[in-house]
Amino acid sequence: MQQIRYTIADINQMNEDTFVSTFGELFEQTPAIAHTVYHHHPFTSLEALYDAISHTVKSLEPEAQLAFIRAHPDLGSKAKMADASVQEQQGAGLNQLTPKEFERFTRLNQTYKSTFGFPFIIAVRNHTKDSILEAFEQRLQNSAEQERDRALQEIIQIAKFRLSDRVEV
Repeated sequence: MQQIRYTIADINQMNEDTFVSTFGELFEQTPAIAHTVYHHHPFTSLEALYDAISHTVKSLEPEAQLAFIRAHPDLGSKAKMADASVQEQQGAGLNQLTPKEFERFTRLNQTYKSTFGFPFIIAVRNHTKDSILEAFEQRLQNSAEQERDRALQEIIQIAKFRLSDRVEV
């Protein structure tokens, strides 16, 4: 399905409801982020819009950051997720896992969640199944604080990819 692409001028003309309905799904099940980002408009460029998103995510209170991170799906799972997540996971081949790969993803997801209290998040457009599995193993060695920061960085990167799909420069 072809996605509508918007110019910065189009975005700056949107009212808050339209902005949130257009960009709310950038943030897996958390349209409140789009509500906050809207109040940074008008945006001078795609980079300014991205900076507003980054600032909004980074400035969330710690409990809100955790809730935001926890709204994301497990990789390789059959859970309901935003259309963009489905497409991104398909692009990395996570919709075609062998039973053995599926079991490994499930085990790693469970281990990661029990270790850190939130799902493993990675911008899958940068990865293959193998590099995701490798990142899982490496990041399980990190501290909870390192992983919280990394999860937020990955979410911001995901939003940047999704924005570039929707905004003309």
